[in-house]
Amino acid sequence: MRFAVVQLDIAWEDKPANQARFEAMLDQADVPAGAFVVLPELCDTGFSFALDRIVDDRSLAWARRTAAARGVWLQVGYAERGADGRGRNCATIVRPDGTVAGTYRKVHPFSYGREAEHYAGGDELLCERCGPVVVCPLICYDLRFPELWRHGAMAGAEVFTIGASWPAARQSHWRTLLIARAIENQAYVVAVNRTGRDPQLAYAGGSMVIDPSGQVLAEAADEETVLQTDVDPAAITAWRNEFPALADVRRGLLGQVPIRGNAAP
Repeated sequence: MRFAVVQLDIAWEDKPANQARFEAMLDQADVPAGAFVVLPELCDTGFSFALDRIVDDRSLAWARRTAAARGVWLQVGYAERGADGRGRNCATIVRPDGTVAGTYRKVHPFSYGREAEHYAGGDELLCERCGPVVVCPLICYDLRFPELWRHGAMAGAEVFTIGASWPAARQSHWRTLLIARAIENQAYVVAVNRTGRDPQLAYAGGSMVIDPSGQVLAEAADEETVLQTDVDPAAITAWRNEFPALADVRRGLLGQVPIRGNAAP
C-alpha cells in the first residue's frame, strides 16, 4: 500500500492557502488513488492556540472533499473544541469515499510549549483497518511516550502514522525516537513534520518512513516535499514471526487504555 506524507511550510492560520498548497503538492507528486496521505499536526493553521480563529468545520469538510475527489485515505490534523470549552488536537482518518473512519485526539498536550493551557488531552487510541493494514494515528508529543505506542501494537497496529509540528531545536530527538518506536513495536512508522517557521519557532521537516526492523526507507530534508513509500503488509508479519519480541510483552504491566476503531480488539 502506498503511503504519502506532505511536508509543508504551513501558512499561519490561513486555511484556504494551506489547503490549496496541499492539493497542488499532491497533484505535482501524482499521488495515486488508494494511497494513504498523512498531513502534519494542525495542518492548515499551524500550531496555534487561537481557538476562536481556527476552530470551525472547514478543515474536516475540506479533507472529506479531497479524499473523495482523489480516492485516497487522508489523515488530517485540525483543532476542535470540547464540551468543556477547551481545544482538542485531532487527527481524523477519512476514507477514499469521503466518509470519516475515526478521529484520534492527542493524548499528550505539549505542556512545555503551553499547549496544555489551551488543549485538553484525549483518553483513547484509534486502531483502524485501512485497506490491507491496521493504522494507529498519533500526534507530535505522543512520540515521547512509548507506553502509548505499545498499547497500539498490542491492539494490532501495523502502521503508526504521526503528524507533527516538531521544533528544529530538538530535531535529533525526532529522528531517534521515531526509529525506536518502529523497532520496539515491530511496525511501520510513517511520520510527517512541518517545515519552515511560525511566529514562535523554526521547523526542520525530517519526515520519515521506517520499516518494522528500524530501517529508514525514506527521509526528507527541510524542504517542502511529498515523500512516497510502499508499505508491505507481509513484511510486518514476516519480521514479527522471525523475531517474535512482541510475544514476550507482559501485558499486565501496561495498564488499560480504551481503543476504538474497526480494528480494535
